[in-house]
Amino acid sequence: MTDKIGVFVAWPYANGPLHLGHIAGAYLTADIFARYHRLRGNDVLMVSGSDTHGTPITVTADEERITPQQVYEKYHALFTQSFAKLGISFDLFTHTDTENHWRVTQDFFLQLYRKGYIFRATEPQLYWVEGERFLPDRYIEGECPVCHSPRARGDQCENCGALLDPLQLINPRSRLAKPGEPSTLIVRDSEHFYLDLPKFNKPLLDWAKQQTHWKPNVLTFTLNYLRGDGTDDQPTGLKPRAITRDLEWGIPIPSELGEFPTKRIYVWFEAVIGYYSAAIEWAHNNNLGEQWREWYTIAPNVRGYQFIGKDNIPFHTVIWPALLLGYGDGAIPLPYDVPANEFLNLEGRKFSKSAHWAVWSHEFLETYDADPLRYLLAANMPEFADADFKWSEFVRRNNDELVATWGNLVNRALTFAYKNFDHRVPVPAALTDADRALIEKAERALQNVGACINACRFREGIQHAFEIAREANVYLNQTEPWKVIKTDRARAGTSLYVTLRVIDNLKIALYPYLPHSAADLHRQLGYAGNLAGTFELGAFQEETRSHTALTYLAPTTEARWAPSALQGGEPLGEPQALFKKLEDTIIALETAKLGVPS
Repeated sequence: MTDKIGVFVAWPYANGPLHLGHIAGAYLTADIFARYHRLRGNDVLMVSGSDTHGTPITVTADEERITPQQVYEKYHALFTQSFAKLGISFDLFTHTDTENHWRVTQDFFLQLYRKGYIFRATEPQLYWVEGERFLPDRYIEGECPVCHSPRARGDQCENCGALLDPLQLINPRSRLAKPGEPSTLIVRDSEHFYLDLPKFNKPLLDWAKQQTHWKPNVLTFTLNYLRGDGTDDQPTGLKPRAITRDLEWGIPIPSELGEFPTKRIYVWFEAVIGYYSAAIEWAHNNNLGEQWREWYTIAPNVRGYQFIGKDNIPFHTVIWPALLLGYGDGAIPLPYDVPANEFLNLEGRKFSKSAHWAVWSHEFLETYDADPLRYLLAANMPEFADADFKWSEFVRRNNDELVATWGNLVNRALTFAYKNFDHRVPVPAALTDADRALIEKAERALQNVGACINACRFREGIQHAFEIAREANVYLNQTEPWKVIKTDRARAGTSLYVTLRVIDNLKIALYPYLPHSAADLHRQLGYAGNLAGTFELGAFQEETRSHTALTYLAPTTEARWAPSALQGGEPLGEPQALFKKLEDTIIALETAKLGVPS
């Protein structure tokens, strides 16, 4: 039975460009996972989009003195460019300001209200006296009551991950107040709609306790969050949570519930619904009717994965599952796995947009190729602990591992075979025990890499592949076909055949990680078609407007996650170097941009 694999990836706020920490946190892992499952023959649906609503967008609009729409359109374009260059293979990368997403979000809101999971209440909110307005949580910052970080937001502390209410902050202040000007915050009553999360506390805890395949940090955080101070039989972790905000930018409250001109649906309620609405949009754009439901039907072959960073864990293991439980009455599958990554730091410090401490993805890709970046981030993946991006490490790994190990193996074997065996894979003579052993190791490595990717252990997977690449280099050095060909052409051809068969296996094993160079190698090995696939940025017409979205077009080849079937005699393409050596001078050049002493 073909598996239906849902790859649902975090929706980035479209209020600034993506940096490398974002890529390592969610997008690269999702792409590796999706590409692997497509080669396995599974039906993959990988969707995400730009998060265009909420206070992150309006804060940036206020700072830049432009409209929220201008903000998100600017950065949505940058996102799609970066993802296409990196090869992040979304079946659809859309955004949340579409008619489709508005319609689906309002339907979720209305159905949950009718079922008694949403209620109205008047609660105290912070009011900014000088600005004469209620302040949404993202417009407020202060000291975190949990970890005492001095710059916690009104909705969440980025330092410890705690979900917060603005009233919990110590010494709260308005982000809109100019330095040196007064920022008087007082408490006033304001009516809002609340999600009755306590009704989901026990069902969610019972479900989460069964997810023993989750990463330990994800499972522990979720269980502790749901239990609160209570017990497994009577958990107390969840409290009602306001799901509207005093804003004029965002999705309106359904008109059936009344007129609320100055209130909008909370972005963290509606953004996660994007996983559902994007699936509907994907089916509509491709004239597939209701086929999207195949990924939202409870069945043994249906599994959904939420690829996120660790700061988003509660929204994907608590809030989104709660919405699915309430909306679907138990008929919609909850996430199978939430393989949240830890953080990627930069030269020993946290990425920071405000401090200009970042390597922006679109700027990186203007100078450097995508696969060397994908390799470094995969080999140094922050899966279970924070990792660090260093320019010196980027250059070292590119030159010592991509160029000198993998690229050198490929180039030596292909070039010699192409020149000396009539542009064909040599036909082998009898294989020795050492020949067979290396081929068997490469085939086992292919399966080991696949098992690691399937278990979301991406760093371990790429290590298996490079172990065999190193062994193949040793084998080629020992067999020396460039010498042996002078006295025993058949034996020289056999050792080259063995090496090319190993390379063919590694091409598939490394394809999810390094799709661009794998596609080049695919052609050099004589295969037809495009293994990497292509991308298309299209405009999709809705009822009253159009919007742009990025889509991935599948590879035009029959490659599968299976051992190499080279027999010998197959024509080869002209060999070309897969990677470029980088000069050490770029280390000082790039770190100087960050202000790091050389």
